[in-house]
Amino acid sequence: MKKNVVDINRINEVLKKTIESINKGKEEIFDIAESARKECESIKRELAVLKERVAKLVKEVDVLEIEEKNSRKKLMAVSKNFKHYTEEDIKKAYDNAKNLQVLLMLKRQEEKDLINKRKELEIRLINAEKVLKKAERLVTQVGVALEYLSGNLNDLSETIEDMQKKQLLGIKILKAQEEERQRVARDIHDGPAQSLANVVIKTEVCERLLDIDVNKARNELKNLKHIVRESLKDIRKIIYDLRPMSIDDLGFIPTIKRYAYNFSEETGINAEVLVIGQFKSMESIVEITLFRIIQEALNNIKKHSKAKNVQIKIETTLKSINIVVKDDGIGFDVEKKLNDTDMFEGGFGILGMKERVDLLKGEFQIISSIGRGTNIIFRIPIDGKDD
Repeated sequence: MKKNVVDINRINEVLKKTIESINKGKEEIFDIAESARKECESIKRELAVLKERVAKLVKEVDVLEIEEKNSRKKLMAVSKNFKHYTEEDIKKAYDNAKNLQVLLMLKRQEEKDLINKRKELEIRLINAEKVLKKAERLVTQVGVALEYLSGNLNDLSETIEDMQKKQLLGIKILKAQEEERQRVARDIHDGPAQSLANVVIKTEVCERLLDIDVNKARNELKNLKHIVRESLKDIRKIIYDLRPMSIDDLGFIPTIKRYAYNFSEETGINAEVLVIGQFKSMESIVEITLFRIIQEALNNIKKHSKAKNVQIKIETTLKSINIVVKDDGIGFDVEKKLNDTDMFEGGFGILGMKERVDLLKGEFQIISSIGRGTNIIFRIPIDGKDD
C-alpha cells in the first residue's frame, strides 16, 4: 500500500509539471489561433475591396473596348476618304485611336494585375483558414488533455481499473464539451458580438444625425431596433441550444413537438411526433439525454438523408420508453458505416447516440438500407437504476 502511495505521489508530481507545460503551450496555440482569425478577417476585407475594384475596372475596359473599336472605324473611314477630310482631321483621328489603344492596353494590364492579386489573396485566405482550423483543433485537444489530467487522482490506486474501462467515453465527453464551448464562442463572436458592435456604430451615427437630419436619425433608429431584435433572437437560439428550458417549463413531449415544428420550418422536411401511451415525467438528466439523442438523429437526417418526411414515435410501456426516429431518405449501408473510422470523429454521430443510450442502460439499434430510409430505435428502461 505504501508503494502505491509513493507511486501516486510521483504520478501527481509528473502530472503537475506536465499540466504547467501544456498550459503554456495552450496559451501560445491560442495566440496563433487569434492571429490566424484576425488575418482571415483582414484578408476577407481586402478581398472584398479588391473584388469591387476588379468589377469596376471590368466595366471600364468594356467601355474602352467599344470606344477603341469605334475610333479604329473612324480612322479607317478618314483614311479611305482622305479627300473629304483635312490633314488635321486625319491626325486627330489617328491620335485618338492611338491614345485609346494605349489606354485600353494599360487598363487590361491593370485588370490582369488585380485578378492575379485577387488569386493570391484567395490562396492566402485558404492557407490562413487551414492554419486557423488546425489551431482551433489543437486548442480543443489541449483543453481536453488539461481537463482530463487535472482530475482528482487521490484515489488512483482504487479507481485505476474503472478509469481504464471508462477512459474512451470520458475523453469523448470532454472533447465534446470543449468543442461545444468553442462552437458557442464562435456563434457569439459571429452573431451577437458582431451585431452589438454594429449597434455601437449605429448609435454614434444616430447621435450625429439628431442635430443634422431628424428623419435620417429616425430611419437609423429603426435599423438599430431591427439589429437588436435579431441579436436577441440569436442569443435566445444559443441559450436554447445549450439547454432547452422548455423541458423544465412545458415538459418533455411538448418540447419534442415544438422542436419538430421548428425543424420542419427550418429544413422543409415534414416532421411528425406520434405519442403512444401515457408519458410520465422523469429525472431532468434523463429527459435531457433523450432530447439530445432525438436532436442528433434529426440533425443527421438534415445533413445526410435527403428525406421529405420524418416520424418520431414515442411509446411508453410499464417497463420502458421506446423511441423510433424514422425517415424516408436515401438510407445507407449500416455495416459499412459502423466499420467506418470517420464515425468516431466528433463523438456525437452514431457512436455518440449509442453512448448516451448506454449511459441510460438502454438498447440502441439502426435499421437502414440504401434507398429505403433509416430507422433509429432505442429503448430506455423506466425501472432501471442509474449509476
